[in-house]
Amino acid sequence: QVQLVESGGGLVQPGGSLRLSCAASGSIFTIAAMGWYRQAPGKERELVARIDIHGWKNYADSVKDRFTISRDSAKNTIYLFMSGLKPEDTAIYYCNLDPPLGNYWGQGTQVTVSS
Repeated sequence: QVQLVESGGGLVQPGGSLRLSCAASGSIFTIAAMGWYRQAPGKERELVARIDIHGWKNYADSVKDRFTISRDSAKNTIYLFMSGLKPEDTAIYYCNLDPPLGNYWGQGTQVTVSS
């Protein structure tokens, strides 16, 4: 089973930027689409960005033009670069396959956008 470990979260002011990383313990990016998800307090977990095996990218409307998903297959790592952060982006961010597998959820990384 592949393990996914997220990192890079933190506290940032509105308008700021962060880069999240998701390191996989095995090579899965060439056989499965990957997604970044987030869950805000009291809300359902949602998919915010995905990248398929061909490199095609899709984004939720709420983050389009602000977030960028990328991957480095040699490092078995995917990234989420977030800019123009807003308080409503505050959430725990996770990576997983798309569609997600229940036993692949990691601890996530907390992103807090606040002045």
